[in-house]
Amino acid sequence: MTSVQGTAVDIRTEDGVADAYLAHPGDGAPRPGVLLYQDAFGLRPHLRAMADRLAEAGYTVLVPHVFYRHGRAPVVELPEFIDPAARPEIFEKLYPIMLSLTSELAVRDAGAYLRWMEESELVTAGPVAVTGYCMGARLTLWTAGGHPDRVAAAAGFHGGHLATDAPDSPHLSAEHIKAEVYLGHADNDSALPPEQMERLEQALTAAGVRHTCEVYEGAQHGYTQADTSAYDEKGSERHWAALLELLKRTF
Repeated sequence: MTSVQGTAVDIRTEDGVADAYLAHPGDGAPRPGVLLYQDAFGLRPHLRAMADRLAEAGYTVLVPHVFYRHGRAPVVELPEFIDPAARPEIFEKLYPIMLSLTSELAVRDAGAYLRWMEESELVTAGPVAVTGYCMGARLTLWTAGGHPDRVAAAAGFHGGHLATDAPDSPHLSAEHIKAEVYLGHADNDSALPPEQMERLEQALTAAGVRHTCEVYEGAQHGYTQADTSAYDEKGSERHWAALLELLKRTF
């Protein structure tokens, strides 16, 4: 097993400084870069563990705290395990923060994260991969569409609101995306009903994007997040296999 080094880093953006977590193989040699976008609960031990697992597979992984405009992580105190009883109070605080991160701000911030990776001695030259979870899947599609020459692969898992009627809906980014896209949808997900799944698939197909969209049967929204009650081990391991295969094809 490859040893991993994880460190806290700060990334200067146009609107301030984003705190972030960086994980990479311990030998310090440059590796292909992966930008990992958080779910709504944000940068916390579980996401650091996910970054470490990717780094063990041979990648340099950056996990930015995308809510940095509201303070350093965590912006909302979280229990070690997020069960259904804790969710209402947490989301009451998180929801307005989530809404404040518009597509315009997300794409602008992505430029800063990608520049930081491009300048890092720990990241090999060339485009990177992006993966995101829950709300992070939206950020992934916006990033791939907003910075098409910098993103070679884009993955999203149990994403929500990916193909809405909003003028900045993530599926509208498809016409600009050059990356290969993989999306692992949660089964029976109220945040991504079948009509949105179909609209998203149609947009990717019409734009000529090489893509795979799959529904993980029996896995609910948040199935990769082991510190929540939504976690599904089978779905999570399937996600790891799909993500690593995508990265293998990319780099």
